Amino acid sequence: MLNIDQFNLMLIIMTAIAVVIFIALFFVEAGYGKMISKKWGPAINNKVAWFIMECPVFITLLAFWIMSPRQWDIVPLIFFILFEIHYFHRAFVFPWMLRGKNKMPLTITVMGMIFNTVNGWMQGEWIFFLSPEGMYSPEWLKTPQFIIGTLIFFAGMIINLQSDYIIRHLRKPGDSKHYLPKGGMYNYVTSANYFGEIIEWTGFAILTWSWSGVVFAVWTMANLVPRANSIYKRYAVEFKDEFYDRPLKRVFPFLY
Repeated sequence: MLNIDQFNLMLIIMTAIAVVIFIALFFVEAGYGKMISKKWGPAINNKVAWFIMECPVFITLLAFWIMSPRQWDIVPLIFFILFEIHYFHRAFVFPWMLRGKNKMPLTITVMGMIFNTVNGWMQGEWIFFLSPEGMYSPEWLKTPQFIIGTLIFFAGMIINLQSDYIIRHLRKPGDSKHYLPKGGMYNYVTSANYFGEIIEWTGFAILTWSWSGVVFAVWTMANLVPRANSIYKRYAVEFKDEFYDRPLKRVFPFLY
C-alpha cells in the first residue's frame, strides 16, 4: 500500500503517460479490431483476448474489497458494485457474444491487461484505503456529486450496451458485407460505443469525486478518442456513398 503522497505522485505519472499515448495514437493505430495489423505481432482468438484483458481489473478490485476494513460501508460498497457490474459484463459476458473469428495481437492484449490491473489498483487503493475517514459516509449518497455522477454513469452504460448490440447485429448469419452502423447514438457519431464508455467513466469520476476516477476517465479518452478518429476516416473511405449524407461526428455528438 502507498501513502497519499506516493499515490498522488503515481496519479500524476499516469496522467502524463495518458497524454503521451493520446498524442501517439493519432499517428500509430492500435492494431486490433478494424485496425488489426501483423506489425503488432502474433494474434490470439478475440474472445480469449478480451477475457484475458478485462478480467484482471475485476479481480484486482475484488481483492481490494476483500482486504478492506471498509468492505461493508455502504458508499464504498456501492462504488465497488457499480465498477464491477461494468467489468463483469466486459470480462465474462461481452467476449463470448462477439461474432466472427477475429483475432487480437498478443501485444495489445498484454498492454490492456497491465493497464486494467493498474487501474483496478488505483480505484481500489483510493476507495478502500486512502480516501479520508468519513468522506464516504452514508450522507454522500445525498450529494449532488453522487446523484449526478450516478445518472451520468448509467446513461453512459446504456449507450455503450446499446451501441455494442447494434454493432453485433449489423450482419445476418452468413452475411460478410460491411455496413455503416445506424440507430441510437450511431445517428450522430461513428463510435457510439466509445462515446458511451467515456460518458460512463466520467460519471464514475464525478460520483466518487476522486482524482483516481478522473485519471481513469482521462485514460479512457486518451485511448478511445484517437481510435474513434481512425474509425471515422476508415468509414469515410469505405462508405463514401452514404457517409457524407449523414451529419456524423467521430465520438462527441455535434462537436468532434
